[in-house]
Amino acid sequence: MSPSRRSFLKTSAAVGGALGLGAMPSLALGESATGPVPAPPSRSGRARKPLSILVIGGTGFTGPEQVEHALARGHKVTVLNRNKRRPDFFKGKTEVEQLIGDLNDDVSALKGRSFDAVLDIPTTSPAWVRNVAQYLAGRVKHYTFISTISVYPDNSKPDRDESDPTTPLPEGLDPYTAVPEQVSRNYGALKTFSEQEVEKHYPGINLVIRPGLIVGPLDPSDRFTYWPARIDRGGEVMAPGTPSDPVQFIDSRDLAEWTIRMIETQEKGVYNATGPAKPLSIAEMLYGIKAVTTAGAQFTYVPADFLREKDVRGWRHMPVWLPPEGATAGFLRRNCARALAKGLSFRPLAVTAKDTLDWSKTRPEADQKKLADGGIAGIPATKEAEVLTAWHAKQKAASS
Repeated sequence: MSPSRRSFLKTSAAVGGALGLGAMPSLALGESATGPVPAPPSRSGRARKPLSILVIGGTGFTGPEQVEHALARGHKVTVLNRNKRRPDFFKGKTEVEQLIGDLNDDVSALKGRSFDAVLDIPTTSPAWVRNVAQYLAGRVKHYTFISTISVYPDNSKPDRDESDPTTPLPEGLDPYTAVPEQVSRNYGALKTFSEQEVEKHYPGINLVIRPGLIVGPLDPSDRFTYWPARIDRGGEVMAPGTPSDPVQFIDSRDLAEWTIRMIETQEKGVYNATGPAKPLSIAEMLYGIKAVTTAGAQFTYVPADFLREKDVRGWRHMPVWLPPEGATAGFLRRNCARALAKGLSFRPLAVTAKDTLDWSKTRPEADQKKLADGGIAGIPATKEAEVLTAWHAKQKAASS
């Protein structure tokens, strides 16, 4: 683990313990047969009773935050992965046990093992749930599955909650043998079926969390990072739609802290998990990000129909945003009242923005150049300038 990555993870764990986690009631698994009984708050920020937690995955974007926060709370963590994406990621951490296995075909490292809780982070294929269950079904007290709000096929109506219908499997698709191309095309349907597989193997002891867009330091997708990086370059910044258009996202550290708390209290059921707690507009997000920079960026809002005319797409070229109309009217307006009632909380936007920007500046120069060129998410600087010039010309013509 690089020094910059390690410092971010340690900082997030320490801050999480200091800012409220010690003040949250905790309950060990199986502590009460009649329902959760809040334990006295721990000033140290550590759980009242340490748990043995298996983390499936753990070395991607959100996994390290989950592992580090579980450790900060005093839990014993075992990770199961191929140990290939980031080899020996937790090497040197004696409190983390590494098991090597491939979710596709060999998870025999789990044979004979039992855990208080399982946190399943990376699963996109129902076969992965099934393969793990052949060893763990009946040997764990609680199973948490990280799903996605992409399980909902209808995003045309704002404020829809967890009762919204999920995506059925398309006819002819075998969920257990889907190849990567099929998984990509049927992401929502396969996540839905994976949820059902979890209920099948761990009935009555499972928690399904459906996050929205996850953001923050270490995010390789650039789906939020684009904005702090672009605003920090200064100048005229093209903003999508109108200033009041809604946005939703969750800092990976907020998701991690809440997830571990939910595991500690053995919560069950389905929860949407995105934020913030109160509606946030694209203008509030952009100006909130600008506040942590000194570049003096200026925003020019370009209407959705003009962006479509210039082949500028929401989410891809204008990250975090989709037109709040038609089929996407409710995509960034998901109801998260259930999670909020269970203590889901959010750090200030300024913290997420600054930490993301600071981390982005530590990335290799090639990655930073790729980000400026449109990369995985965002619009290339040259394309942005072209669209802005065309928009100004159209306005000028309309006013003459």
